[in-house]
Amino acid sequence: MRIGLLTEGGYPYATGEARLWCDRLVRGLPQHEFELYALSRSAEQERARVPLPEHVAHVRTAPLWAPADDGRTYARRERRRFADCFGELVHGICAGAPDPFAAGLYGLADLAREQGGLHAALRSESAVRALEGACRAHGASRTVQAAHVADLLEFVDELERMLRPLSLDWYEEDARGEGLGAVDVCHAAAGGVAALPGLLAKRFFGVPLLVTEYGVQLRAHYLSHLGAGRGEEPRPAVRALLAAFHLRLACEIYARADFLTPGNAHARRWQERCGAGRDRLRTVHPGMEADRFATVGESADRGDPDTLVWVGRVEPAKDLIALLHAFAEVRRAEPRARLRIFATAADPGYLADCRSLAAQLFPDEAADSVTVGENSVAFEEIGGPEAPSAADAYGAGRVVVLSSVIEGFPVTLAEAMFCGRATVSTDVGAVCEVIGGTGLVVPPRNPRALAEACLSLLGDAERAERLGAAARARALELFTVAQNVAAFQEIYLRLLAKGSGRPDGGGIPFARPPEARVPGHWTSPTWAKPAPDPTSEAAV
Repeated sequence: MRIGLLTEGGYPYATGEARLWCDRLVRGLPQHEFELYALSRSAEQERARVPLPEHVAHVRTAPLWAPADDGRTYARRERRRFADCFGELVHGICAGAPDPFAAGLYGLADLAREQGGLHAALRSESAVRALEGACRAHGASRTVQAAHVADLLEFVDELERMLRPLSLDWYEEDARGEGLGAVDVCHAAAGGVAALPGLLAKRFFGVPLLVTEYGVQLRAHYLSHLGAGRGEEPRPAVRALLAAFHLRLACEIYARADFLTPGNAHARRWQERCGAGRDRLRTVHPGMEADRFATVGESADRGDPDTLVWVGRVEPAKDLIALLHAFAEVRRAEPRARLRIFATAADPGYLADCRSLAAQLFPDEAADSVTVGENSVAFEEIGGPEAPSAADAYGAGRVVVLSSVIEGFPVTLAEAMFCGRATVSTDVGAVCEVIGGTGLVVPPRNPRALAEACLSLLGDAERAERLGAAARARALELFTVAQNVAAFQEIYLRLLAKGSGRPDGGGIPFARPPEARVPGHWTSPTWAKPAPDPTSEAAV
């Protein structure tokens, strides 16, 4: 089977869990042929490409960061056609109307397929005037109606970048048999812009579309553009227009996709609220490498009984400030308690704030006048001498803590479960779904509740060990690479057996035999040819 894997800012270039998941999926299904179609976000990212297995046929990359002007301009008839399609698109964005949005989107895709790139047209004065008319029309929100010329120009610039997949040459099958139009299944590894090529392959060629979301792209956009984690915020009108575009795109993807695989119930609820049908939804938890944590998880050593461990990226969403205040209450009840914070990455400003607060709350302590003082809170990095790996970090204490106020699928929590550690977590994102009763869960932004839960496990070694064993058993059942790969293998076969709307194959599975794509003259194999004479010039 041929799988077209669609990514944005991910595999085979980016580091992190998104890249790891795609890599595990591809390597776990060597019986299939994968073709990678990647939308890259920077030149630096493209220079960090990971090694690929042999059954990856080819990689095609489209940079979203580079200029996309192909020098193409439209004649009068094409300009009129563009104006009609773009007008429908922006009307659907501003008025929240799904039908005009879809009609405009696919109309622009047809135009780009027939006439070339849309770069010049999307940046033209007529595009800005059409957007202004849609913003001023009845049905647009008050924020959008107040948009100024600078807002319109900024949004048109962003829209041109997000619509670049419409102009790509990925769809038509070329002489080598490559192209999204020739694959058996399009698998988008994320929603949003990454799934847009899959939408077009489905429209042009009837290729089944599978969309996987471990972190909902619409939710991520809201968090990044509506005040969470960005230094320079767009103006209100631009934020409203961007949010409306991403909402309409997400709804169109969920409505057209043949199958959706959210990574957790939290992501599933988002998809259902945006119109995804339950009959096309199946939760598939991300696969993780359990072997990395087997040594710690199977060891009889349960870690330091007085130590709490936190692992993750140090950033405001993780709410380490609340954790430090909670640990202050823990120390008052248990003076021997320690907190070890292991950073996988860090926001420098937030890390400095956390260090400053820790120094104020927990001054260095020494046993006598000649001993070097130590702080009960330690900030460390994974890869250092005391924690060469993540497993070593989790194994350093009896209890692992997660204090986040924003979370999708809590990867560090699942890793702690593989290590057989009892956990205390805040009730955010998919935490309750992952824990499933094998750990303690408290409300977010509640240091007192967090402290009480930590104390209950520090003071009851038998309970902590029992919860840790149950957590490891649950993780091995639900969150391994094997269960993830098996689920997608079944879904691929299901989509292929269901058939498609292809005009060439009539929706019949395996209508095109694999040998039709064997390169060269396959009826005369190389082993049937006589071996060259080693003394001849051709062999030299």
